[in-house]
Amino acid sequence: MQETDSLVEAPGYSSRGNVATSQGFGEALLEIGGKDDSVTALCADLTGSPHMHRFRDAFPERFVETGIAEANMISVAAELATTGMNPFAGSFAVSAIGKVYDQIRQSVCYSRLNVKICASHADPTPGEDGATHQMLEDIGLMRGLSGMTVVVPCDYSETKRAVRALVEHDGPAYLRFGRPSIPDFTRDEDGFEIGRSIELHPGRDVTVIACGIMVWKALEAAGILKKEGVNVRVVNMHTVKPVDRLAIVRAANDTGAIVTAEEHRVHSGLGNAVAHVCAENIPVPIEMVGVEDPFGESGKPDEPMRKYKLTTEDILEKIYLALRRKM
Repeated sequence: MQETDSLVEAPGYSSRGNVATSQGFGEALLEIGGKDDSVTALCADLTGSPHMHRFRDAFPERFVETGIAEANMISVAAELATTGMNPFAGSFAVSAIGKVYDQIRQSVCYSRLNVKICASHADPTPGEDGATHQMLEDIGLMRGLSGMTVVVPCDYSETKRAVRALVEHDGPAYLRFGRPSIPDFTRDEDGFEIGRSIELHPGRDVTVIACGIMVWKALEAAGILKKEGVNVRVVNMHTVKPVDRLAIVRAANDTGAIVTAEEHRVHSGLGNAVAHVCAENIPVPIEMVGVEDPFGESGKPDEPMRKYKLTTEDILEKIYLALRRKM
């Protein structure tokens, strides 16, 4: 771990340092593999990035290397699931989701098979790799599939808890994590339950509902506004499907305005899910922090985040706008 370079107070939480969520996935996969002989791992010539080499080295008899053949990886995972195994298939999101959507839809979801698809590089932060490796549509693609669960943990520690929860989950699931080192701040006592969000900071003036790496930035924004006398509720919506409808309705009712934050396209991700719930139950002003319509671009990891307005400052701007609309 590297020391966090964040200089902004995140109320109620402090970073223990910066570490990649992909590392949390790899370590948790190794942990559950040692406890459950049904856990199997599959990869498509990419063990390093999702840290699956740990599982491969410890349990070679339960590791399948398909080579650069992601469609085969998903098909083999589906077949393993029919035998009672608990397969975790990992790769870059653009490969694990974009290249093999048909196999996921037909072989996994249609048959309601117990396959966990685990992907990294699913946001603009793989900056140097460019648009071809920055998957900004994956949450929307997976949300649209019948029976698919979508989990987007916010830090290293929560990623480990998410993997532990997913090994007990029966059915298709998508776990989204990332490559860059980010603040690790959540606590074991926060817990983790699929489909149930976590309120990280109370507030009555406005709610920020975030997932993934945007959760820490939401806490930073809440810390800044606390000094201005604005109370911001921060909700970690780690499960985007099934989304925590009760928490959304409660936030809309209690605070009267919502801001969503995600490193994904707003048209089909968390923002869309939250807006849908509010439209059906309690319409309130909603502002969305996320990528609009463009593809990503090459650059250092923080450069695309700034260009596509995925920073703490951008969350603050949307909060101010939501508060004005609320009035």
